[in-house]
Amino acid sequence: MAIPNAVAGLLRRPARLGDEVYSAIFARIMSGEIGPGGRIGVDALARQLGVSQTPIREALGRLEAEGLVVKTHLVGYSVAPQLSARQLAELYEMRLLIEPFAARKCAEVMPEAVIAQIEALCADMAALANAEGLDAYAQFGQLDMAFHDQIAVSADNALLLQALAGLHAHVHLFRLVREPRVTRTVLDEHEALVAAIKARDPAAAEQAMRAHIERSHARFAAA
Repeated sequence: MAIPNAVAGLLRRPARLGDEVYSAIFARIMSGEIGPGGRIGVDALARQLGVSQTPIREALGRLEAEGLVVKTHLVGYSVAPQLSARQLAELYEMRLLIEPFAARKCAEVMPEAVIAQIEALCADMAALANAEGLDAYAQFGQLDMAFHDQIAVSADNALLLQALAGLHAHVHLFRLVREPRVTRTVLDEHEALVAAIKARDPAAAEQAMRAHIERSHARFAAA
């Protein structure tokens, strides 16, 4: 499963093989093939994917940094535990404190070239509209993560970026859905946010992000 081209040039710049290995492991975790707490064997993955251990370990390191994989001394890698209902609520409380402010800042300072990049991400996500199945959903999850990451980076606040990165929000959230489907509603929320940033309207951008997070909470809480 390849990542659409719009992701390139944003935050993640792995080599092509590393990207493919990362996507393959990501998809196995999202599909539940490797469930929460499940062990991840480096040797077994290397055989399954027909690659050496080096890109496997690089991909697992990336997934560990994103909070999706846990490495335990003398044990190895395993999939991070699933969020509880309380953890989900706390996650959204934090997102509501941080991300609307990030969107406001982006409307003030995001360069035009980066606005074009997040518009391209929206276009790639729109290409998956109404798609069903875990492959499409995993692709959408990676694009959505890149979209929100770029908003955080463009707010130009290192502490804000560090706080959001520590939440590992998207990799946890997308594992909660048992019947994955990319809907037009989510795409409309993203497009409203980008439109507000493009219009250089900080208040509208803040409100668009707040509405998006609140609706996202409702969707995932129902799941």
